[in-house]
Amino acid sequence: MYDPKKIRNIAIIAHVDHGKTTLVDHLIKQAGTFRENQQVEERLMDSMDLERERGITIAAKNASFQYKDIKINIVDTPGHSDFGGEVERTLNMVDGAILLVDASEGPLPQTRFVLRKALEQNIKVLVCINKIDRSDARIQEVLNEVFDLFIDLDASEEQCDFKPIFAIAREGMATLDPNVKTDSLEVLYETILNEVPPPKVAENESLQMMVSNISYNDYVGRLAIGRVRAGKIKVGDEVQVIQEKGEKKVRVTALFQYHVNAPVQVQEIGAGDIAIVAGMEDFTIGDSIVDVLDPRPLPRIRVEEPTVAVVFMVNNGPFAGMDGKNVTSRKIWERLERELLYNVAIRVEKTDSTDAFKVIGRGELQLGVLVEQMRREGFELCVSKPQVVFKTIDGKKMEPMEMAVIDIEDAFVGAVTEKLGMRKGIMTNMVQKGSGRTRLEFRIPSRGLIGYRNEFLTDTRGTGLLNTQFDGWDEFRGEIQSRNTGAMISDRKGMATAYAIWNLQERGVMFVTHGDDVYEGMIVGEHAKENDLEVNITREKKLTNVRASGADEAIRLVPVKPMTLEKAMEWIRDNELIEVTPNHIRLRCRDLDPHKRARASKE
Repeated sequence: MYDPKKIRNIAIIAHVDHGKTTLVDHLIKQAGTFRENQQVEERLMDSMDLERERGITIAAKNASFQYKDIKINIVDTPGHSDFGGEVERTLNMVDGAILLVDASEGPLPQTRFVLRKALEQNIKVLVCINKIDRSDARIQEVLNEVFDLFIDLDASEEQCDFKPIFAIAREGMATLDPNVKTDSLEVLYETILNEVPPPKVAENESLQMMVSNISYNDYVGRLAIGRVRAGKIKVGDEVQVIQEKGEKKVRVTALFQYHVNAPVQVQEIGAGDIAIVAGMEDFTIGDSIVDVLDPRPLPRIRVEEPTVAVVFMVNNGPFAGMDGKNVTSRKIWERLERELLYNVAIRVEKTDSTDAFKVIGRGELQLGVLVEQMRREGFELCVSKPQVVFKTIDGKKMEPMEMAVIDIEDAFVGAVTEKLGMRKGIMTNMVQKGSGRTRLEFRIPSRGLIGYRNEFLTDTRGTGLLNTQFDGWDEFRGEIQSRNTGAMISDRKGMATAYAIWNLQERGVMFVTHGDDVYEGMIVGEHAKENDLEVNITREKKLTNVRASGADEAIRLVPVKPMTLEKAMEWIRDNELIEVTPNHIRLRCRDLDPHKRARASKE
């Protein structure tokens, strides 16, 4: 067991892509954790395949390392607003946080969100300005913006009195003066040791531990991860687990602690340290593990409400069951129930139909990641268009609002402002940076942003940055115009041919290529006009007996961009679905039968 005075519990919090995971890598490496010749992979904490592919952190992760005679437990948190629930629950485990801010971009929406949560928990916040080597770095301006943000969030005088650290996380360097380069993170280590308080503990009191994270071990089963607030916990102890709906007596079968990012088995863990406990198959986040004789539960973790919903349905198309092995409603429901145990930021509701479930999350990216994980696990399902969740307050219909912070080149300000105006957005701030770029701030309904991100990238030629953050509720702002193009819908089952695609590609953008299997009611392209168009994508060229040698025209097909899940969620309308299988993402009409579609459109 460690002396609580020799423990420091910290989290790294920041906006997406400001360098959290890279900094954690160097903190662990420079503490002498690995042998000099040991092969250590980059972005050590991003253990999920999806995290490595996308270059973002999706789930909060714990790690631990020793610096001098102090044990430092560190939590790497996600930076995207859709995964804000991960940040809210992990701040329960720590006494301090390093707020990382990009030296050029400055504080962005998620910076405000994570800082507000840290200040609410009254934990010590260390400010670190990262990427000071950027050519467009605005170090002093960004520092002033961070200070203004502290004031704006009603931070106390003590919290505002921070000593900034300047860093280049990629090079593993930290300094107190941006003009003086160093070759290590020693300044940051010393600041953590001196500024972050050791955990406040009640050693002589009975056991109290809050479950803030969940993991799994093939040998001992489900694991509860959390900080021991009081007392101590030993292997073989009988403890009480207080859950939302009841309580259970459990015997601790195994205990682990983190060494770097891997759990190591121990016999006893004391107050102030992070513990991993085995012994029960249905630990959930927010449970309290307490003494049997003196049960004193801790208040449950509460996170902000989710605002965007999609419906997950059983795949009932002609190709159902050809790719995936998990295709029934029972399998989908079990998987969603399993997700609820890990993910405090989503809700699942049953619908009128037995084969459809409503999943409510923080945003399209969070829901898209869940669908992507399911398809990799062998699931097949259909997904509806994302819809926002409305509320009724004092008899008025209220809708969720977002604060959108947009960083674009000056030339695109007009186009972006016009598009967001059409989507009921109101500009609240406009700052010209002086480097040919402008920062715009809009308050806009959440549904106004659904389907806008791809359009935004087109309008800004891929150079724009769009960041959003939930910004409370407001009165319903009226209807918003959706996609103004129609769909090309296959009128029969078969295989798409180059000849048919060649004849159709001038009427819009195609989603399928030569040799793709199609079925009746499947969407094969985007029609350039507003109406839907039923087409024969399987048509072949009929051969005749007599043909001139040079009469055939060369068939040149426009390359097809593969449809991604996020792009599909933005593109579809209410009467369309995404068919997701382990190997394919297809778009289809909700009603495959053209007669049913015609009747529905009349109604």
